[in-house]
Amino acid sequence: MRTAFKEWAIVVDALGHGEQILILRKGGIREGRDGFQIEHPQFLLFPTLFHQQRESVTTEAQARYDQIAPHLAPPEAVRLEFFAEVAAWRQLDALSTAEALRGQHCWRDKVIADRFDWGNAKNIFAIAVRAYRLPLAVELPMSPAYGGCKSWVELEKDIVTTGARLVLDQPAFDHKLNRFLAALNPVTT
Repeated sequence: MRTAFKEWAIVVDALGHGEQILILRKGGIREGRDGFQIEHPQFLLFPTLFHQQRESVTTEAQARYDQIAPHLAPPEAVRLEFFAEVAAWRQLDALSTAEALRGQHCWRDKVIADRFDWGNAKNIFAIAVRAYRLPLAVELPMSPAYGGCKSWVELEKDIVTTGARLVLDQPAFDHKLNRFLAALNPVTT
């Protein structure tokens, strides 16, 4: 697999430890004319500190970030430990719908509201993913091609995913996925 999805290191950690299955994405300024798109059903999770601001996540996530920060790859490298498969996704066109996902991710409400309102399109994408742990972590040199404000990067070499293990067992994943879907499609009486 060569396709990787750039995401905050703390979010990659939460996905990789089964704390959340949700990625929220507005898209980077280098996403092109059409903006962010779900371009790939499977991808490696590329942890980044780009735009990451400790105060942009919940208090619990800040504490976890403080634990993992000393062990993150140095700036001249990227460490890949997980890949993901898209299980479901929605483009959220109402901030209230994005707010219904509170508790399913580590972002603060203000960050979501700011991202929702950023740019011409008033929306945000919510992506539920199934995470897998690679059999061995892979550390690659940071390439200039991986930089910039973009979601997708093509790695310079294939990463073997054979032998990867599910982060969450089926019942635990189903519970989180059903919670995600229920928040986006509330039952009305």
